[in-house]
Amino acid sequence: MLSTVFLTSQIGTIGWTSQNGFLTRLEYLHGHPADISPTTALDKRISQQISDYFAGTLYQFDLPLDVQGTAFQQRVWQALCNIPYGETRSYGELASELNTSARAIGNACRANPIPLIIPCHRITAQHGLGGFSGQTQGEMLDIKKFLLGHEQAHRI
Repeated sequence: MLSTVFLTSQIGTIGWTSQNGFLTRLEYLHGHPADISPTTALDKRISQQISDYFAGTLYQFDLPLDVQGTAFQQRVWQALCNIPYGETRSYGELASELNTSARAIGNACRANPIPLIIPCHRITAQHGLGGFSGQTQGEMLDIKKFLLGHEQAHRI
């Protein structure tokens, strides 16, 4: 069963899709579409975990994911999930860990189908924030700044 939910959060509307018991996509939506309440047990769990994250009481998501990507992208996304809450790594640092280039890390981050849950916001440039979701300024970078500040403020 395919399900779509829109949830208003501190960073605007977050939309996600789940299918067959797995979270498959999450997006930061522009504008303010009306909330679509969760109806499935999984969507209620996703909604609760996102709410707990923004309340500063959840530090690691525990959700079943079905993300489509290349083997390399999967490796990068798993490495992103291993970056602790409230910490960051530079594109270069993660590239060294995975024996690849910083640009390849950035490309994999841009292709991340489930930002927030797979925390690509924790990757920064060596001297500054870098980009977010393929943008280096504007609303998406504001979201990255908010998420990093939020995690610093609620760090355990």
